[in-house]
Amino acid sequence: MARIAGVDLPREKRVEIGLTYIYGIGRVSADRILEAANVDPSTRVRDLTDDEVKRISAVIDETMTVEGDLRREIALNIKRLQEIGCYRGIRHRKGLPVRGQKTKTNARTRKGPKRTVANKKK
Repeated sequence: MARIAGVDLPREKRVEIGLTYIYGIGRVSADRILEAANVDPSTRVRDLTDDEVKRISAVIDETMTVEGDLRREIALNIKRLQEIGCYRGIRHRKGLPVRGQKTKTNARTRKGPKRTVANKKK
């Protein structure tokens, strides 16, 4: 099993798909990495040689931020927004949508389950 950037890639999948199991690498990035490492994208992960794995790892290490480093960077960015008190930081702190979506009817993912408010009694 190929282990790249601390992630075990699935053996039966093609390399271009297997690389997407690494946090921070999508299909386009995977194709660019394989092109830079001179590896055929249609190769199965189980058929990769040690040399190919090393080349892929080297390309990822020198060109991309992935896994824990990327998660940490994103968390620090959100924390910075919250500390400076900007609009986006406040939305993050309150658990509301950050990118301008409406919240009157939707946004249940960010707001959580609906909380019904009782009517005022007469």
